Amino acid sequence: MSWLSYLPNTITIGRILAMIPLVWFMLEKQYEYAFYIAIAAGFSDMLDGFLAKTFGWEGWLGGVLDPLADKFMMLCCFMVFAVQGIIPNWLLILVLARDIIIITGATFYHFAIIKVDKAKPSLLSKFNTAIQILLIVVLLSHYSVYQFNQVFIDTLIYLVTFFTVSSGLHYIYYWGRKAVVESDKMVHERKP
Repeated sequence: MSWLSYLPNTITIGRILAMIPLVWFMLEKQYEYAFYIAIAAGFSDMLDGFLAKTFGWEGWLGGVLDPLADKFMMLCCFMVFAVQGIIPNWLLILVLARDIIIITGATFYHFAIIKVDKAKPSLLSKFNTAIQILLIVVLLSHYSVYQFNQVFIDTLIYLVTFFTVSSGLHYIYYWGRKAVVESDKMVHERKP
């Protein structure tokens, strides 16, 4: 295997490490630098995905690291924004609660019901991630390079709220139903 095949994971690890200066700049209220790091992180996310798919360099590690890097960035940004009073605390709690519920449910399903090699995010979840990233970029931009209308920002906050709740409920419904079906199958297979 060529050393180039490690390039997507290396880019992803770089994106995770970039969260250190991103958070530091945000805490120092140097939002312009944070904005540029967030934009670079977004491009690196597209680049590592493109490389992995185009050249067949997809692997288990990349499948775990890539979504973790995205979540790590979003949660760090939301935490700093909440601490600074830029977003309401309830939005941070909602985003955290959704992720904790999904991770807990997925872990339970994996170990108690049936092993899952790779769970793909739903379309609703992808849209939720996109709208959360858009809110982060808009807020970083608003406090640095370009001021947005407050109505637009408030609308984005409520859209993030809506999609966070709806995608969380969708996961609970979908995987809950799947768990019941798999459990029933396991019970019927055990019967003589």
